[in-house]
Amino acid sequence: MYLLLVFLGGSAGTLTRYSLAEVLPTPRGLPLGIFVINVVGAFALGLLLEALLRHGPDEGRRRALRLVLGTGFLGGFTTYSALTVDAALLLEGGRILEGIGYLLLTVVVGLGATTAGILLGGRAAGRRATS
Repeated sequence: MYLLLVFLGGSAGTLTRYSLAEVLPTPRGLPLGIFVINVVGAFALGLLLEALLRHGPDEGRRRALRLVLGTGFLGGFTTYSALTVDAALLLEGGRILEGIGYLLLTVVVGLGATTAGILLGGRAAGRRATS
């Protein structure tokens, strides 16, 4: 059952990412769409996991949500393989600073987005506990 949840979530996440990547701009050949997708996904994963953690152990409904939304959907939605390919294409095209900058910026902003998601997830869970 859990494998099916991951498969369904991953399929939906991958389709969503592909659709968004097709419509998001690539100014001057920079893969802005993949950058935005990865940062949004990092934020959402931090938010989801922190909120689930604050509501109890990883079992039952919480585990199912983690698997379908976290491992499945957000795992399929984010794409570090495309990040690597895009960076390699920039580097091979002689755009060394842009390629390295793209990699570093994605990792640093992604970590910041994850941290923001965790903080927001913790605050939201804290507010519900005091209500």
